[in-house]
Amino acid sequence: QVQLVESGGGLVQAGGSLRLSCAASGRTFSRYSMGWFRQAPGKEREFVAAISWSSGYTYFSDSVKGRFTISRDNAKNTVYLQMNNLKPEDTAVYYCAATSKMGIVTQRSGYDYWGQGTQVTVSS
Repeated sequence: QVQLVESGGGLVQAGGSLRLSCAASGRTFSRYSMGWFRQAPGKEREFVAAISWSSGYTYFSDSVKGRFTISRDNAKNTVYLQMNNLKPEDTAVYYCAATSKMGIVTQRSGYDYWGQGTQVTVSS
């Protein structure tokens, strides 16, 4: 069982930056690949970024590629999403998720555990 708690969301102006953190419980965090998703009002939850368990592989949606980075610190049981050059269309609730599948997973159904989400609001 893995419990995930996101933090770091908030209100930021367009062009600004935020770093989201996702703290995981459990001693087997390093065995899980991790992902970030987001859900804007009235829209489906969409994939944002993912990182493999060893940090050897990362993958980003086209909408955030070049602006967001994902990293993890297995010693701290934490995964991060650094968001730069934020745009109003990045406004959403951001969720982290964990999967026991190896490698990069981009589909919601591929994840086993989810956090409660953290709100990111980007003003124009």
